[in-house]
Amino acid sequence: MADIDTHNAVRIGLISDTHGLVRDEALAALHGCRHLIHAGDIDAPEVLDRLRRIAPVSAVRGNNDKGPWAMALPEYEVVEFGPVAIYVRHDRSGLDIDPFAAGFRVVVCGHSHKPLVETRDGVLYVNPGSAGPRRFKLPVAVAELLIWGERVEARIIELKI
Repeated sequence: MADIDTHNAVRIGLISDTHGLVRDEALAALHGCRHLIHAGDIDAPEVLDRLRRIAPVSAVRGNNDKGPWAMALPEYEVVEFGPVAIYVRHDRSGLDIDPFAAGFRVVVCGHSHKPLVETRDGVLYVNPGSAGPRRFKLPVAVAELLIWGERVEARIIELKI
């Protein structure tokens, strides 16, 4: 993928499927973000504590998030940055709305551990992959969302571990 010009962009960090593990490489990749979005399967509240040291965090509950701390997390979240509305849900297969009709420019999901950036029907779908324990031969990754007014782009950042 070509380098994305980050000049004057609002940089939002995307992370998912940490499963209790916050890697220093993930923290370094997310450093400097204005806001972080965790798309679930956090597994331990300390993960969110560490992320909050970087920037404010919006997080949703994943299928592995259990206990009172996790029950306080929503199943989905709406985050807005100027004119860009982002719909966050752990499992994309659980999407129960038409994101475009609902006015969302971006959908952020995790669950599959497979990093993905694709545009469908005018909506940017981003799965940052898994930043936690490696699963199979999938990469360990996070992602960033860059917003310039109404323009939005995303890229996967594969972590070198």
